[in-house]
Amino acid sequence: MEIGGLQKTTLIDYPGRVACTVFLIGCNFRCPFCYSSELVLPEKIKLQPRIYEKDFFKFLKERKGLLDNLVLCGGEPTINKDLPQFCKKIKKLGYFVKLDTNGSNPEMLKKLIDEKLIDYVAMDIKAPRGKYEFFSGAKLVNEVEESVNILKKNQIGYEFRTTIAPGLKKEDILKATNWIAGKGVNYFLQEFTAQKEVINPEILGLPVLKRKEIEEIIEQIKPKFKNCQIR
Repeated sequence: MEIGGLQKTTLIDYPGRVACTVFLIGCNFRCPFCYSSELVLPEKIKLQPRIYEKDFFKFLKERKGLLDNLVLCGGEPTINKDLPQFCKKIKKLGYFVKLDTNGSNPEMLKKLIDEKLIDYVAMDIKAPRGKYEFFSGAKLVNEVEESVNILKKNQIGYEFRTTIAPGLKKEDILKATNWIAGKGVNYFLQEFTAQKEVINPEILGLPVLKRKEIEEIIEQIKPKFKNCQIR
């Protein structure tokens, strides 16, 4: 497994838990607003320092008892064929595992759930169907929708989340919620912050919804969900 980073402690990435976050290299999306290009773009991936898998598992063993939760992030973890085996080794150490995913690999998602290799899923919803290719840089919206349905049908904790990227409009969010809504669904809108250089800087020239506008959207859509908040 190619590991591109490790955050040893996080209080925000796994809801209600103290966790560590491991960043896996590689992604099949090219979201223009993404600021993790070192884990996504081939020309930057080759320059990204790696963490040896043996060192990663040594860290997990040493922290056991002090730390019991782990977040699998990317890039996109589910593009790795050896992800199930990687998760098995983590679970064998007694860790709870949260998966952050773009939902583009429903087969892998279902396998991880069926084999009880993950405990919680946070899945990104980039945009409504008609704009998915623009905001994800990939033609995989059907796969994303299949993953939405898998999560809704399985007994696993999960949430959907949308980053309010530049160019995303109120009507886009309203349309996107139509195919993820449900009384048992947790949905979060995340404010966009350009912390580093993004994959396509041109998107920064597009308008971004203001906090007040996002709050108004929340009020409009929250009856569709179990829980709906700005994060």
